Amino acid sequence: MSDTWNKLEEVPSELENLPQLMSLNLSLNLLSHLPSQISNVKLCLIDLSNNRFESFPDVCYSELVHLAELKLNDNIIKEIPSNICVLPSLKQLDLGNNQISVVPGELADCIKLKDLNLKGNKLADKRLSKLVDQCRMKQVLDYVRQHCVKVGNLSSSTNAKSKKGKKNRKSSDNENINALIEKSAHKLHILKVSDSYPVIKVTEDVKKVRAHILGCIVKNLVFTDETFKRFIQLQTKLHEGICEKRNAATLATHDFDLIVSGDLTYTAKSPNEIKIKPLMRSKIYTGAELFQQLQTEADNLRKEKKRNVYSGIHKYLYLLEGKSVYPCLLDANDQVISFPPITNSDITKMSSSTKTMFVEVTSALNTQTCKKVLDEFLRELVVQGLGCEASTTENKFHELHVEQIKIVDLEGNMKSVYPSRTDAVYEDQDIVVVRD
Repeated sequence: MSDTWNKLEEVPSELENLPQLMSLNLSLNLLSHLPSQISNVKLCLIDLSNNRFESFPDVCYSELVHLAELKLNDNIIKEIPSNICVLPSLKQLDLGNNQISVVPGELADCIKLKDLNLKGNKLADKRLSKLVDQCRMKQVLDYVRQHCVKVGNLSSSTNAKSKKGKKNRKSSDNENINALIEKSAHKLHILKVSDSYPVIKVTEDVKKVRAHILGCIVKNLVFTDETFKRFIQLQTKLHEGICEKRNAATLATHDFDLIVSGDLTYTAKSPNEIKIKPLMRSKIYTGAELFQQLQTEADNLRKEKKRNVYSGIHKYLYLLEGKSVYPCLLDANDQVISFPPITNSDITKMSSSTKTMFVEVTSALNTQTCKKVLDEFLRELVVQGLGCEASTTENKFHELHVEQIKIVDLEGNMKSVYPSRTDAVYEDQDIVVVRD
């Protein structure tokens, strides 16, 4: 049966009882509703493309054992029903140019599906959207199978005709879709600046050596020994990569609960004024003493290995060589907790039991470099699940809570805040950013 290009706005109810019907082509009309097709058991093809359907047509029945082609492109359909998987012979599904944002995992259970078109939809999952645009059919279905959450079979009885039934169905479907969105992406929850957290005051002195700093608080951390090891490895990876061997930026992490309560100060001091207990060391050094100690260790190591190569923090010493002042971050008691780009204080050292983390990134280049590094750091944390609660079988995605930190001058005038609304924007990742 074919009736196209006729500006049809509705079809007769008799269309739901044509058991010998094999092909139904009603494309290029003005239809928004199709009677149930449960009785048309010989249907092989349904073409409803270029109409005005807002809801998926009533065709998802296991009785339709021959239905192989379903063309619904160029409508305004918003949802794919999870019970689409009951169609045992579905091979081609065209949903191009609709308004679909979420793909249910059940779609991958259509075992004969070989041709799927989702182009032209505003998919919430950016990685899936990229695969769709690249026409990678197998990869799309594999991704749906592995990453898209199954929302549960929706019974065909949800097509009840009573107003109450329709209202309940709509409410139930909305709840399912909301749950799907919640569970189909990593979540980065950004909290507004709180008075309970410090600001970072920046002095004029530090502008001579390493002028730029940004920071944030990461809350509710849960580490295992394994994820903490990977957390340390991540920092090394970032220093070697995006930080350009600390030439562009240096990232430092602290156990926030070990920092003296109060505001922080980012400043510069002469090498002999700085006093710090470096990471993994038992004594306090001045900046000059630490520089000399590290230089001696590096020279001895170079002689021992008989190679003109430095390792560890020794290879970053040249970044401060010849400087009359060194950058440092002070707590409220003027105690040095960070000495970029060399080391942190052992006093605020992170451990696998850390629950709240203060992160700071410094750079001699610009603030944008600090933002870029912090964006990447937070992305890696949530994607890898480092510090996040362990994922479950049902939900393999992670959630991270981040509190903003303000940067101010000594008069209290705000210079910047991180993460701002223009920060932590991840176009190509399956990450949802929720901002308070």
